[in-house]
Amino acid sequence: MKKLHYFASALGVSLLACGWVQAGEKTIFGIFWEGCEHGCQGFIDTIKDSEFDAKVLIRDAMQDRDKLPEFIIEAREIDADLVLTYGTSVTLGVAGHINNSEPENFISKRPLVFMYVSDPFGSGIAESFEGSGRPHVAGTFNRVPEAVNIKTIRTIQPDFDHLGILFNMNERNSALKVKEMEELSKEMGFELTALEIDPGNQNVPDSALIPGKVAELADAGVDFIYLGSSSFLRLNADVFTGAAVQNGLPILSPYEEVVREQDALLSVAARAADVGALAAQQALKILRDGKEPGDLPIARVTDFAYVVNMDVAKKLGMYPPIELLQIAEVVE
Repeated sequence: MKKLHYFASALGVSLLACGWVQAGEKTIFGIFWEGCEHGCQGFIDTIKDSEFDAKVLIRDAMQDRDKLPEFIIEAREIDADLVLTYGTSVTLGVAGHINNSEPENFISKRPLVFMYVSDPFGSGIAESFEGSGRPHVAGTFNRVPEAVNIKTIRTIQPDFDHLGILFNMNERNSALKVKEMEELSKEMGFELTALEIDPGNQNVPDSALIPGKVAELADAGVDFIYLGSSSFLRLNADVFTGAAVQNGLPILSPYEEVVREQDALLSVAARAADVGALAAQQALKILRDGKEPGDLPIARVTDFAYVVNMDVAKKLGMYPPIELLQIAEVVE
């Protein structure tokens, strides 16, 4: 059995403990927005379990876009065989837009696999589910249709007619999700109140503003809050979900860990580890099986889980119907 080596660090920042991977001939260079979470570990574990001869290097941008050019340079210097990107901000910063006119500033001549991009088509990262439209780019998609989330809310709250959402304009995915929900509100007949967390701030928003924004949603009369797509809100989920419960508002999250570990009421989501595993399968098709990245369809997660936090349900006095609880995983 080959010796296992630990490979995890960040350029110019502290080492990031992530996991054990098998050292070998190929180098996978992973760039993450908020550290090595469950999806990252799912990727590492799948590469390891495949017994493919590869090492995975992890770099953490720590929500700082200014670090991305440094990581691009490092990936070239070590001649990485494949680059893995996590999230919309990282992927746009590393791969650029599909109509990119300055390929020299991005990864453009080596395989790249993206994961956890909420809207790869609206953000200009990929062309369609049939393929990215870019010779070197492959990826994954892990979201349920937003109509499913609204139908789930109406299962719990039949008289639902007003959705609240907070968004971070500095996250492209967060802003795009608001536009998508605006269109959906017209189709499905509900009112939408969307509030920007920290208007005018071009950097990371001030998390101290979150409770006040949640209170504004409550004052606006929203029935339910949807987390949408935001790494910032996920990282500040304690403050966000705590403020929601304090204001008597349930949260539906596309991230199951915000239900399991914080105070969101429910999620309809793919397991984070499964998303990482799917991205690893894309990488293996390229590095092990010799597939061209641009020839691969965007790989979609097909298994989703309902997770309900019953402690939050008790605090809010809002209990999911028995037909939902029969298929949901309940956490306390």
